[in-house]
Amino acid sequence: MSFQLNPDSQRIVSYCPLCETEFNPMEARVLDENAEASLVHVRCKECRNAMLTLVQMTKAGVSSVGLVTDLSYEDVVKFKEEGTISIDDVMMAHQGLQNGDILTDLKGN
Repeated sequence: MSFQLNPDSQRIVSYCPLCETEFNPMEARVLDENAEASLVHVRCKECRNAMLTLVQMTKAGVSSVGLVTDLSYEDVVKFKEEGTISIDDVMMAHQGLQNGDILTDLKGN
C-alpha cells in the first residue's frame, strides 16, 4: 500500500481545532513520511496555533491523530533531530527542578 499526502487525506486536517478556521491545504508542511503515514505540521493563519498531525493510510481507510502545539515547523525539525530523551535526562531535570536550579542544557553540552 502506497501512501502520499493527497487532497483526500488533507481534508482530515481541514480546520483549526481551537478557532475552527479552515486550513488551506498548501499551508501543511510534511515533516516525515513513509509508505503508511505522514507527519504533518499545520499552522493556523487566524490564531497562530499549530497542529502536529499523524495521517495514516490503513486497509480501513485514512485516519489522523492531531496534537495542538506552539512549536514552529523549524522547532519540530530541530527536536526531531535531537534524538530521544533518556531516563537519566528526566531524572536530571527532576532533581534540578527540586533543587531550584535553572536547567539550560540537560545533556551537559
